[in-house]
Amino acid sequence: MAIPQRTVVSMRQRVTSAVLLCPAVLLLLLPADASAQGRRARLSRDLLQRLDAGATQDTCVIVPGTQAQVDALAARHGLSVRKRLKTGAVVEVPAGALSALADDTGLDSLTGNYPLRPQMAVTAAAIGADQVWSDGWAPGADGVTGSGIGVAVIDSGVADVPELRGRVVVSVDFTATSNRSGQAVGRASCGGAGTAVHGRARDENGHGTHVAGIIAAAGANAKDDTSGIAPGAHIINLKVLDANGDGYAADVADAVDWAIENRDRYRIKVINMSLGGPVLQRCADDPLCQAVERAYRAGIVVVASGGNHGKDVDGNELFGRVTTPGISPFAITVGALNTKGTAQRSDDVIATYSSRGPTWFDGLIKPDLVAPGNKIVGLLAPGSTLAREHPELVIDTTAGKRLQLSGTSMSAAAVSGAVALVLEASSPVHPEAIRHLLQQTATAVPNASPIHAGTGSLNIRAGLAVVSEQSSEVVIAGEVTQASHVSLCTQATCKAGTDGIAWSDGIAWSDGIAWSDGIAWSDGIAWSDGIAWSDGIAWSDGIAWSDGIAWSDGIAWSDGIAWSDGIAWSDGIAWSDGIAWSDGIAWSDGIAWSDCIAWSDGIAWSD
Repeated sequence: MAIPQRTVVSMRQRVTSAVLLCPAVLLLLLPADASAQGRRARLSRDLLQRLDAGATQDTCVIVPGTQAQVDALAARHGLSVRKRLKTGAVVEVPAGALSALADDTGLDSLTGNYPLRPQMAVTAAAIGADQVWSDGWAPGADGVTGSGIGVAVIDSGVADVPELRGRVVVSVDFTATSNRSGQAVGRASCGGAGTAVHGRARDENGHGTHVAGIIAAAGANAKDDTSGIAPGAHIINLKVLDANGDGYAADVADAVDWAIENRDRYRIKVINMSLGGPVLQRCADDPLCQAVERAYRAGIVVVASGGNHGKDVDGNELFGRVTTPGISPFAITVGALNTKGTAQRSDDVIATYSSRGPTWFDGLIKPDLVAPGNKIVGLLAPGSTLAREHPELVIDTTAGKRLQLSGTSMSAAAVSGAVALVLEASSPVHPEAIRHLLQQTATAVPNASPIHAGTGSLNIRAGLAVVSEQSSEVVIAGEVTQASHVSLCTQATCKAGTDGIAWSDGIAWSDGIAWSDGIAWSDGIAWSDGIAWSDGIAWSDGIAWSDGIAWSDGIAWSDGIAWSDGIAWSDGIAWSDGIAWSDGIAWSDGIAWSDCIAWSDGIAWSD
């Protein structure tokens, strides 16, 4: 049955005049922008930093284009093609040649082959999944377990464990180079190269097996009550992370494209990416974001973890730290919920480590929603790095040894399992309609804004009630739940799952803008008189401020004074620890000096 359409609040980035409140910001940000624009290709931040530092060692970068364009570029600059991608390639740039490559007029953008890492008991009861596995969970409703739905797990591999045996239908390793006989022979310095290796994607790290178990584990025998969210789904094992949990952007993009090309053969309806990398450029130029959009347009639901960067080492809350590919508007990005170990939702809070939005560069509201992710007990890959190096995380249970992990990785896996349940219960639907369904039926998290929790906590029991056209109360662990009736999406995606103008609870929307009582909002940002805000923090154009203090890219300022790393400056003068300097001259306590010459009251001296 098709998913009924409900209220959708479109979330489109707004650029307002609020930036005029902080003119110093433009001066601080212009040098970085200028180096990325002009005659040069748009460069990811890591490559800009390499150029600014004068780095001369060989490096690997991702160049976009057709294979003919890649070959022509390689010939012009003496590049070695290390890995060919669906739309571009990974090339090795000789020492000192990066600047010339960046100046090539045939390039629009250039990206470093940046590293990615995993984003480290959800109980099915906490999201209501256990209620829908059996027939009759609603009047006349069939039970759903995700049967027939393929979930591609792009991770560190999946171990051959009893709880997943027979349902890992194919395994492909993107981290290794293969020799002529097709055997894996090790990893190239730029990531996996050559042809991906089929049938060999062991989980040496342990993260991928844990994620796959949350999605689709099923008890190995009658006495084993182990169950993932969608115990009837099957797994497509696409390995992109090594034994240490390290991976590369190009390998992940390659795995996404493999899933797209093989979606019909293996009935791939969902891609789970419980991993993340640094945000180095706007999403439109990020190769991994581009791959996510290709999957979305191919009809595959992409679920990504939001990242574990919600606080610094001192416990201070951080904003704008959602990782890639979670920054993509075409991914369902998931934050982590701390359920306090109970199925009741009334005591849930956002995990302190869960990354907060908005997204860097693009300013989108992420995550889209949150799901349980704290201290999740799941499957253990025997002999894996995580089990070996962290024995304190290995838990003895009646079903055997298990691994306990926390992170948005676990939350994303729960959402992927929930998507599989919806897809079994519903006729074919657009990925955006899935987003609307999950967000609109999520439960609001107290004291959490959209940049913390999206529209709220995953409630798959409520979502399937909508699919089955059930209007009865949804009760989880004895508590009646309330749906958010709100969706977060962009202008490019929002209308894919909806039509016309909708309104509910006094909120109306059209053309991507929602309004009520004279206040309008989009992308989870509310504005009036040109100022945008959420949860006491206001921002525009990637600049955030609260209580008179604004910050961007690690630089904070207030009343015309900016500071970073203990150094403050204003009007061209910088100071730290009582010493100020400008134009190469420093002074303190009435004494100034420059180039080893000091002077005071008209008297100068040296040595």
